Amino acid sequence: MPKTNADLAAAFEQTADLLELQQANPFRVRAYRNAARVVGELKLDLVSLVEQGKPLPRLPGIGADLAGKIEEFARTGHLALLDRLRKQIPSGVAEMLQLPGLGPKRVRALYEELHVTTLRELARAARDGRVRELPGFGAKTEQRILEAIEAHAGKPQRLKLVTAAQYARALLGWLRKAPGVGEVAAAGSLRRSRETVGDLDLLAAADDGATVCQHLLAYPDVAEVRASGDTRATVVLASGLQVDLRVVPPGSFGAALMYFTGSKAHNIRLRTLAIERGFKLNEYGLFEGRKLVAGASEAQVYRALGLPWIAPELREDRGEIEAALKGKLPVLIERADLAGDLHAHTNWSDGTASIEAMARAAQAHGLSYLAISDHSRRLTVAHGLDPQRLAKQCAEVEAVNRKLDGITLLTGIEVDVLDDGSLDLPDSALEPLDVVIAAVHSKFDLSRAAQTRRILAALEHPKVKILAHPVGRLIDRRDPYDVDMLAVIRKCRAAGVALELNAHPERLDLTDTACRMAKDEGARVVINSDAHAEHEFDNLDFGIGQARRGWLEKADVINTRPLREVRAWLAAAKETTR
Repeated sequence: MPKTNADLAAAFEQTADLLELQQANPFRVRAYRNAARVVGELKLDLVSLVEQGKPLPRLPGIGADLAGKIEEFARTGHLALLDRLRKQIPSGVAEMLQLPGLGPKRVRALYEELHVTTLRELARAARDGRVRELPGFGAKTEQRILEAIEAHAGKPQRLKLVTAAQYARALLGWLRKAPGVGEVAAAGSLRRSRETVGDLDLLAAADDGATVCQHLLAYPDVAEVRASGDTRATVVLASGLQVDLRVVPPGSFGAALMYFTGSKAHNIRLRTLAIERGFKLNEYGLFEGRKLVAGASEAQVYRALGLPWIAPELREDRGEIEAALKGKLPVLIERADLAGDLHAHTNWSDGTASIEAMARAAQAHGLSYLAISDHSRRLTVAHGLDPQRLAKQCAEVEAVNRKLDGITLLTGIEVDVLDDGSLDLPDSALEPLDVVIAAVHSKFDLSRAAQTRRILAALEHPKVKILAHPVGRLIDRRDPYDVDMLAVIRKCRAAGVALELNAHPERLDLTDTACRMAKDEGARVVINSDAHAEHEFDNLDFGIGQARRGWLEKADVINTRPLREVRAWLAAAKETTR
């Protein structure tokens, strides 16, 4: 029986998909999508709360009906509504929604007009030229559908980092209850903070490995057992996620954690280094002949190889071994280094909480300043602000500021970049603001040259201080737009604009390689939550993981600075443009 927020979120998301295919009330569909997003990002284990008989917390956009669905799912592992919808709509039809460019309206047309119920049937219809005959499709759309199906078929299932982390937390909690178990840890891609995770790699220290493996097999969410022995077990959860467990003696835990964390390329470099120094390195330890030299901790193994401990996020064979040998590893940024957040939304646009509620939530997450930066008017779906509403919001921000103690609000806007690089609001509306964030929310399909010109033009505006989510991607949902990232980074450095590392787990934009590029070029980064609800400040943790993968240090990130220095940075641009 599913037992995690991730499973609940998946059930809500599929319910929304199937309701949308049935042309249900758009507000109802949106409510389920919002519930999926909220639950999927929440650290608090809702299922466990219900099982313990505790009341559910107040969650944004989740009223009595959806709260009842959460309780139903926690008790039974099912949603009766979803079960009914699955009987009414073939599963293959819902799968079509995962293809880029196929929204509910088009999928419904394919299902009703061509009677296709699987991706295979859709591919056959496209190859036969039947798709192009439908109104609103055409030959180009038909070809794109074929390409998308081919890409989808060859793409292994990977989970977003936030979802994998939820599964891992529950599994590690279960393993800690195994008799005789010592340390337990998640390894692999999850520990290295990669954007997506394929399988979960778990590690446990125990003298009796068979007992720990059997304990994993008894996990309530196990749907299939693929292997089980005295030191390892492989299971598949009801969600389809594969979990690999390895159990080692306590004296080998550090070496095994290093080995199973990877990456493969990093491990090969370490084994080569060990051989050069007369050792043998494997998952059981570092050996000199048959003598165990090190293995209980990672630090011990690295030290025996003449290296300092290397943070998991760096272990990609991108120069970390060389830097370690030279004593030049970066002192990576940590979550505690963040002093503020310069990108958050409220119920003035598409957020769910008031200005004051967001301020107090940010403070509860350890922040001392927060920029309120709702959407501008161009983004009508988000109820964006026009100049008049923006001015009223600024007055409200100042009023709330007078009530706060320990956190300061800044006025701001996430303003749309128009097709020609100009901004969605006039200079007179932007001038009084503390923070102006430029964002691309449309025309993602421009050519590389046109998209680059557009963004470079926006960066020249004297009020722009941050470039939001610079490549516009949504992980597994929307590819990044094509842009000359090096040119953008160099322009940001020259213009005194910070590149945003948007910490939302669906974005994690900047990429890790772009973070590294920005650091090398001397451009500054700002790690923002892009929070639309009080709990979403938790997402800053994922932004920190991405920043660490990009070798960023505290000094590379603007919002590690105290407010007085951030104000000086913001004011500097104003002075130089007068």
